[in-house]
Amino acid sequence: MGRILIYVRKLHDYAGFKLYLNLFGMMASGVLEGIGIFLLVPLLALFGLTDAGGGSSLPLVSSVVASLSSLSEDRKLVIVLSLFILLVLGQAYLQRVLTNLNEVIEQGFIRYLRVEVYQSLLQSNWSFFLKKRKSDFVHIMTQELSRASYGVYLSLRLVTTLLFTSVQIGLAMLLSWKLTLCILICGCIVAVYLRAFIRKSRANGFESSELVQSYYAGMTEQFNGIKEIKSNRLEGQHMDWFRSLSVQLEQNSVSFTKLQSNTQFYYKAASGLLIALFVVLSLKGLHVDSGQLILIAIIFTRLWPKFAMLQSSWEQLAQSIPAFKNLMDLQIECRGSQELEDNQHPFDHPARMEQGIECRNVYYRYNPNHSEYALEDISLCIPANSMTAIVGKSGAGKSTLIDLLIGLIQPERGEVRVDGKPLGSAGALSLRNSVSYVSQDPFLFHASIRDNLAIARPGASEDAMWEALRAAASETFVRRLPLGLDTVLGDRGVRLSGGERQRIVLARALLRKPAVLVLDEATSALDGEHEARIQEALDRLKGSMTIIVIAHRLSTIRGADQVAVLENGRLARLGEYRQLAGEVDGPFGQLLSYQRTSSG
Repeated sequence: MGRILIYVRKLHDYAGFKLYLNLFGMMASGVLEGIGIFLLVPLLALFGLTDAGGGSSLPLVSSVVASLSSLSEDRKLVIVLSLFILLVLGQAYLQRVLTNLNEVIEQGFIRYLRVEVYQSLLQSNWSFFLKKRKSDFVHIMTQELSRASYGVYLSLRLVTTLLFTSVQIGLAMLLSWKLTLCILICGCIVAVYLRAFIRKSRANGFESSELVQSYYAGMTEQFNGIKEIKSNRLEGQHMDWFRSLSVQLEQNSVSFTKLQSNTQFYYKAASGLLIALFVVLSLKGLHVDSGQLILIAIIFTRLWPKFAMLQSSWEQLAQSIPAFKNLMDLQIECRGSQELEDNQHPFDHPARMEQGIECRNVYYRYNPNHSEYALEDISLCIPANSMTAIVGKSGAGKSTLIDLLIGLIQPERGEVRVDGKPLGSAGALSLRNSVSYVSQDPFLFHASIRDNLAIARPGASEDAMWEALRAAASETFVRRLPLGLDTVLGDRGVRLSGGERQRIVLARALLRKPAVLVLDEATSALDGEHEARIQEALDRLKGSMTIIVIAHRLSTIRGADQVAVLENGRLARLGEYRQLAGEVDGPFGQLLSYQRTSSG
C-alpha cells in the first residue's frame, strides 16, 4: 500500500483544490440522498403506513411533519413530493458535476504521469537502456501506467465511497442504531471472510503484468523480424507461441472476473439472509413499527451495496498493485541513471571542438561481475577537425569505443578528455549537443523527408535541406519522388531502399552542422557509385569538423588522417592508412588483404 500512497500524494500535488472539492461534493451528495430518504417519513404517514408523528424523533423530519400538520392532505402530498423531487434532482445534478470533475482529474493525472515517466526515460543515460528491452518501456508506458492511474482513481473512489457510506451510516443510526450496528457487524464479518479474495486479486495482478509484458516483448521482436519469419517459413512456430500466450491471457482475465463475481454473490446471498433476519428481529424482538421498518429496509438496500462496492474496489486495487510496483521501480532506476536535469534543453551549451578527444588508459566492461573487458587499456588521440577511422573484426569493441568518445557511457578506469578537460556527465551532454551520429541501422520516422530532416535542425530552410541532401548524395533520388521532400517514408523508412535510407539519415546529420560527425558503418548499404560520392563529401568536410568513421569496407576510409585498429578490445595498431596498409602481416594489412580476396 505504500506505493499506492506515494501516487495518491502525487495526485494531491497535481489536483490540489479540485481533489478536496470532489471529496466535499461526495459528502454533500450523500447528505442530500439521506435527507431525501428521511422525507419518506411524512409520505408514509400520508399513506397511513406509519403514524403522523412517526418522524417526530428525527431531526429535520420533525420540523417538516409539524409544519404540515395544519394543511390538507392534498397540499401535504404536493409539498412533500415537491421537496423530495427537488432533493433527488439536486443530488442527481451534483452527481453529474462530480462525475465530470472525476474524469477531468483522472485524465489529467494520467497525462501528468505519462509525461513524468517519459521525461524520466529520456533523461536516463545510455547504460540504462543497454540493460532493458524496448518493449518493456512500451509495456510500462501503456499498460502499466494506465493500470496505475486507474488504481489511483480506485483509491479516490474508495475514499469517497467511505465518506458517502459514513454519512449513510450516520443517518441509519438516527433511525435505529441497533439494527444499523447489526448491519455493520455483519458487513465486517463478510469482509474478513473475503480477505483471501484480495490476496488472490493481487496474485492475479502479478500474473497479468508478466503475461502482458511477454506479449509486448514477443510482438515487438516478431514484427521487427517479420521479414526473417516470412522468408524462413517460421509462421507456424510463432503462431503456436501466440495461441499459447493468448490462452493464458484469457484465463487470467476470466479468473479475475470469476473472483469478483464470487464476492458479489456472497454479498448478495448475505443480503437476502440478513433482510429476512432483520425483519424477524425488528417485528418480534425490537417491536419496530411498519413505517420505520420500511425506512430501515430502504437504508439497508442502499448501505449494503456500498460494502459490496468497497470489496470490489479493494480487489481491483489489489490487482493493480503490481503496476504501481513496476512503474515505481522504473522511475527509481531512471533517477539512479539520470544524466539530464529538468531545466536543461537538448541544445543548451553546445561544445566547440578546438583540440580534440583523447582516451587515456581506458577500460570498460558491460558487466562489472565479469572479468572480460569490452575495451582494455585504450590510449588514443583524435585531433580536432581531422578524420579518424576505427576498424577491426566484429566484436573488437569499435561501437563501444564510439560510445565512450561521445560520452554515452563512462569508463570503468582511465578517462576521456575533450579539449584537455575530463569528459564527465555534464561535459558529455555538452559534447553531444555538437555531435551528429549515423548508425549502421538507419532510423527514420513514419513521416515525410522534410519532417525527418527538420528533427535535427528545427526551422531549417528548404535550401539548407537540399544542400544537406546534395552532400549526402541524396538530392537526385529525392527530386525524382512524386512529392519530393513531402514524401512519407513509411515505418522506419520502409518505402526506401537500405542505401537510400542511409543517405537520408546522413543528410539529416549534416544538416545539423555538427562539430563532430560519427559514422558507424553508415555506408555499408551503399553501392560503389554512391559510396564514392559519400567519400567525396567526407573529403570536402575534412577540416571543418571532426569526423570519426567505423568501417568494415576499408575503401571508405582511404582519406582518413589516421586509422585505429582494434583487436579483442585492445588498440592493436594506430597510424596512417598507407603506412598500415603496407604492413602486410599487420592486423590492418590482413583485413585489407581479406577484403580484396573476398571482393575478387
